[in-house]
Amino acid sequence: MGSTSSKSFSEIVKTYGGQLLRFVKSRVSKTSDAEDILQEVWYQFSRVTNIDDLGNAGAWLYSVTRNKITDSYRKKKTESLDDLYQDADDESFAIAHLLAADETENPELKMFKDIFWDELMKALEELPEKQRKVFMLNELEEMTLQEIADQEGENLKTIISRKGYAVKHLRLRLRSLYDELKQ
Repeated sequence: MGSTSSKSFSEIVKTYGGQLLRFVKSRVSKTSDAEDILQEVWYQFSRVTNIDDLGNAGAWLYSVTRNKITDSYRKKKTESLDDLYQDADDESFAIAHLLAADETENPELKMFKDIFWDELMKALEELPEKQRKVFMLNELEEMTLQEIADQEGENLKTIISRKGYAVKHLRLRLRSLYDELKQ
């Protein structure tokens, strides 16, 4: 640690401790869970042999913290996710159902929703434009398929088909997220 830019472990804890605790507390419901997660982060940080090798210690700490929050969430939320999926019938994609779930009763759902939205947006970007548009108009803007057909000057069956392909693609992509979170 000969370079002048290097910071000691205690300096980094002092610099980032409060920020990270607030970061974790805003994402988990119990203070004791937040403290446990932060303890795991500091333990992992204490095992880094050369702090200078991290480059940006703050970025590294936030990355590890996000991963620990996700790990904690996975452990606790399997039942809630199962409940959400069981409540939705197979024919509906259940996005509205999932996103309408009450975060105030179950604050950990907020983190899942954030991850879900990110993954949904990525998956939507993979769709052909016409399928993406039908899905977004129908699911997110709540237009009927008939209204979309009229607006687009298309046959209703074509619109139904586009929505079907979009749903199949999104189910596949988001199912892997669900399975990953259940681990």
